Amino acid sequence: MRYRKSVFMVVKNKDKYLVMKRKKDWIGWEGVKGGIEKNESKIQAVKRELKEETGLKPIKIIDMKISKKFKYPKNFKGWPGYNGMSWHLYAVQVNSKKVKIDNYEHSGYKWLEFEKAHKLLTYSLQKQAFRLVNDRFNK
Repeated sequence: MRYRKSVFMVVKNKDKYLVMKRKKDWIGWEGVKGGIEKNESKIQAVKRELKEETGLKPIKIIDMKISKKFKYPKNFKGWPGYNGMSWHLYAVQVNSKKVKIDNYEHSGYKWLEFEKAHKLLTYSLQKQAFRLVNDRFNK
């Protein structure tokens, strides 16, 4: 099986978490994520994907030192040859709540308190990631 290498970010501003309304490949709610490009570090991918998908700049990036992988439920046209995605988890703090969505992958966003954001997420692996980051921020 071939897994597309990517980063997954749980983005927080003060007491609210960012959730994005996905429209490309599937419909539902998710955190910010994206592929790691050739010759790009994971941190570079975090900064690039955050800017591309939200227009936000990080003030703090925490490597959660957790990696996960999942199998795609179907073959996606945009990722031929890949059976799934592997991602590395980051907690990202931002100052601004002004999000500029890319409109290619997402149709909207919300800033929510943890429990509401957690409940809204579509996939269980993302719910786990949000819980781990929330626990870290609350230490």
